[in-house]
Amino acid sequence: MKPLQISPETALKLSKSLNLPLEQIMHMPTPVLLRKLAEAEAKEKENTK
Repeated sequence: MKPLQISPETALKLSKSLNLPLEQIMHMPTPVLLRKLAEAEAKEKENTK
């Protein structure tokens, strides 16, 4: 599996927002990354209510 096709800046932002190492973000399968982003967004919405 090849690394995600995202910019380094995007990878750093994802790494910080998901609290995951940069290497793990770059080699994470796209469906898993999208699920984690959805979970993080849902958690953020829950915290703002």
